[in-house]
Amino acid sequence: MNLETLLRVPDVENNLGHDISPDGLRVAFAWNKTGDWQIYELTIPTPNLPIPNLPIPNLPITSGPGGKVFPRYSPDGKFLAYACDLDGSENFHIILRDLASGHERDLTPDIAFTIQPSFAWSPDSKQIAYLADQSGNFDLYILDVDSPLPAGVGLGVRVFFSSGGPAHYVRWSPDGRAIAVVTEMEWQSDGVFVVPLDGGEAKRVGGNAAPIDADQPAWSPDSSKLVFASNESGWTQIGIYNLMDESIEWITDDESDKAHPTWSDDGTRIAWVSNRGETAWVEVRSMDGTRQRVQTDAGFAYWPIFTRDSRAVVFVHENPRRPSDLWLAALDGGPLLPLTESLPADVDLSEFVTPQAVTYPSLDGTPIPAILYKPKNARADSPAVVVIHGGPAWHIAFYWNPIMSHMAARGWTVIAPNYRGSTGYGRDWLVSNRFEIGHLDNDDCAAAAQYLIREGLANPKKIAVTGRSHGGYLTMTCMTRQPELWAVGSAVVPFLNWFTGHENSREDLQYWDIQNMGDPETHHDLWHERSPFFFLDQVRAPVQFICGETDPRCPPSESTEAHQKLQSLGIPSELLLYEGEGHGFLKIENVLDSDVRRVEFLAKVLES
Repeated sequence: MNLETLLRVPDVENNLGHDISPDGLRVAFAWNKTGDWQIYELTIPTPNLPIPNLPIPNLPITSGPGGKVFPRYSPDGKFLAYACDLDGSENFHIILRDLASGHERDLTPDIAFTIQPSFAWSPDSKQIAYLADQSGNFDLYILDVDSPLPAGVGLGVRVFFSSGGPAHYVRWSPDGRAIAVVTEMEWQSDGVFVVPLDGGEAKRVGGNAAPIDADQPAWSPDSSKLVFASNESGWTQIGIYNLMDESIEWITDDESDKAHPTWSDDGTRIAWVSNRGETAWVEVRSMDGTRQRVQTDAGFAYWPIFTRDSRAVVFVHENPRRPSDLWLAALDGGPLLPLTESLPADVDLSEFVTPQAVTYPSLDGTPIPAILYKPKNARADSPAVVVIHGGPAWHIAFYWNPIMSHMAARGWTVIAPNYRGSTGYGRDWLVSNRFEIGHLDNDDCAAAAQYLIREGLANPKKIAVTGRSHGGYLTMTCMTRQPELWAVGSAVVPFLNWFTGHENSREDLQYWDIQNMGDPETHHDLWHERSPFFFLDQVRAPVQFICGETDPRCPPSESTEAHQKLQSLGIPSELLLYEGEGHGFLKIENVLDSDVRRVEFLAKVLES
């Protein structure tokens, strides 16, 4: 199983979603089919027709450098807008494409601030609501499509709404009278605000006196209601907010986390994604309360949206044997079919290890869920790797994960913990790491190595640890707090010093830091204790740092300084710094080089 071949397998972007044209004939989505993230369009097959043979014709409608995501059709069908990140710095621009002529123009040229990759068209297609930190906080702005921001725009552009917390999600009502904005609010919770365009007072879902956690709102077709997701009850449920009387109707109450709710155009159905543990699936609910599950192979689903006739849903789905692809599910007993085929026919999956869900005790005895890749001949002298996910509010599930599949095919036992602070296991699990980051989540990951040893699945002297982002941070806390467990480690785009990481971050990231770890002055000792940079003298094994030059989340300077300090201490250390890359690498050649060299670095120790 050649790793480079697996890494070249494309996938449909699943984090920000896709869109269906107003005439219902096409779907636009982001795909890295050729190695770069471009916007594609394809024609949607009619659900009642026979299932077509793949591939369904689809064409890229963009080209050139940068990562292009979040395509959104204008309501009049004349334009397609999308977000573009040119260098990985997450300084997105909003690009407008004329669908008739193919002409494109940047609506946000020469900006000196950051725009979120979530925006919304006005129903008359004349304006776009966007979220920017131009004034020091991610607030709501409105842009006239015919009048893009002038070069060097300053504070002359008026903030339309600010809640005080950083905004990250926006939806314009179909009747054009209000905009729904989601902002970070109290610790580990979001607030949905309904902002009237006539200058009236914004109202928060749940009421200003007793607000509730709410996220990902979607408008009813008549603009009288919002459907949203909320983990107020312990598991994320779906609620419907009535704007007239501000009442809330809860339409789910089961033990699974819900996300991405959406309303059908005819108002008769609502769809969302349900997630429990390692799997996530699409559910559809009719107004009479009838629920239907869209049945796919065990894996993970994202962002269902209804076709314009309300008879089908289009969503993204992946599993350990198939990358993220776009799917169409006809409702009421109709067919389920893939709209894209990312996996090349010549990729041999016969050596793929099927992962399994397991549970093991943490260092304090708390049961920790995890995903285990167990090779057929795994035994007590096998090399092993603990792979730590980022976030921390994310998790490892039944995803397409080529690097973990490759490791397992080499005969390495691979385990990925869903440590405390992960999603998919309810609110209590999600919030259990407050003021415990770098401690409880670290111990949950360290206990994964001990579990493999006890189960006879790993050589105690040949266990590696690696992770990306928050996983890179935890890689280094593991190597400084439990140095005896690790033979080698690779930290990908990590942060290592809470103080400098906080100081060099955007305002929204600083907001999260303070909400989850306290103020750096009043909680100075905590911030110091949980910063592995100050304890690098405890490291006993070779370390690799992989980072991007323009990373706005985890400053590469910390990896550079840690690399130099480890070398001065006589600890083998390697630094890979990729120019023109940010937190998530955009260029396929850098994705390939970094992951291949990560595995090679681990293999020098694990296979020696």
